Amino acid sequence: MSWRPAQEGEGRAGAGVGGGVDRRTVARSAVALTATTLLAAGGPGTAQARERAEARGRGGAPTRGRALVTPLLPAPGGRYPVGVTTLYLVDPDRPDPWEPRIRVRELMLTVFYPARVVRGHPVARQMTGAAAAVFGQLDAAVHRLPASGVNWAATRTHAHTDAPARDVPAPVLLYSPGGGDPRTLGTSLAEDLAGHGAVVVALDHPGDTSEVAFPVTRPGRPEKVRTTVFRGDPRRDAGVFRTMIETRVADLRFVLGQLEVLAAGGSPDAVGRALPPGLGRALDLRRVGVYGHSAGGTAAAQACHEDRRIRVAVNMEGYLDHPGPEPGRPGELFPVARDGVDRPLLLLGSAGFAGKGERERSWSVVRARSGGRVRQREVARGAHWVFTDYAAMAPQLEAAGLMGAADRRALVGPIAPAESLPLVRSWVRSFFARHLPRG
Repeated sequence: MSWRPAQEGEGRAGAGVGGGVDRRTVARSAVALTATTLLAAGGPGTAQARERAEARGRGGAPTRGRALVTPLLPAPGGRYPVGVTTLYLVDPDRPDPWEPRIRVRELMLTVFYPARVVRGHPVARQMTGAAAAVFGQLDAAVHRLPASGVNWAATRTHAHTDAPARDVPAPVLLYSPGGGDPRTLGTSLAEDLAGHGAVVVALDHPGDTSEVAFPVTRPGRPEKVRTTVFRGDPRRDAGVFRTMIETRVADLRFVLGQLEVLAAGGSPDAVGRALPPGLGRALDLRRVGVYGHSAGGTAAAQACHEDRRIRVAVNMEGYLDHPGPEPGRPGELFPVARDGVDRPLLLLGSAGFAGKGERERSWSVVRARSGGRVRQREVARGAHWVFTDYAAMAPQLEAAGLMGAADRRALVGPIAPAESLPLVRSWVRSFFARHLPRG
């Protein structure tokens, strides 16, 4: 793995593909999701979100007389071009925890990796057309994003679809997104890590994730796009929160097992899709890390605590305790906080997070019980979603007149992308580089 310092702005460009989705499904789900704050205290007000989602459910008209804005993702640093592929995994031994009609646990993954060559391999879109159609309804309503005027399906990544992988064993980093958020909102950081020599595996957690686009239907799931079951803030329901984190930890551990199949020369893809040449040989499963945002950060820390295959974890503003019995009263600590860690853990927070006090209760415990193995950093003028692609997107939407300054601050804080993006990238990259060195 090459973790050399890199200039921000090194990168590549290209084009990708999309798809379709049933509008009735989108409308029903958009209205139902409005109460969700997606695991972030101080997130968008549900009253405003409800009004916007109901308008979408009625088929709100797009902005007329002006071109749609396509958000841009910042280019990754690093010396390597980036390849990308998707994996559809099925765990036949684990029923879906959110939908009893689905007798297996399905997962969708995006794998970013250092590519050997990229010519002839188109650049992927951030989201499929089917996922973007739902994102523009569900996620936009919750996060105070523009109700119209944005072409979410047109945003391009800097990763080339199914390009041959660089045939050199690389560290493997698993990524779990925030509660209710799709894996695609972690694209920028994942690409940067891949550009510096890591293989990054980003997971969706179906039933929890706002929308997941599958390649096929199956019994109990008659549509290819599955939307979230959440109808309120999971942090306000102890049972839902426990199920969410336990499921995410199990998902991460299952994926790691399937990567072992891939590294051994097999293909774990449930529909037998051909995978990029050299991808299995690029996996160095002796050097595994995990990182996540919000609920994903909670799951990342706990998965590292439970699974010795994981050597290091980064928690980007995830609580390490369960909800308390009532507001203001602390809840049960997760084992990772109660016991402390015996492997490196990085805690990344934002100064503008409304749940900062609650977050700090469990973070202070794990720091005290871990013998100096925990490091903590804070984005001084950031808010909760500054660790996601919104850090780059929200300022663009504000500049285009599609998003108010207050909404942008609530989402990512007033910090400029030119400051926040290199900061978060360097913290995460250097922590993994230090603890997963070249073998």
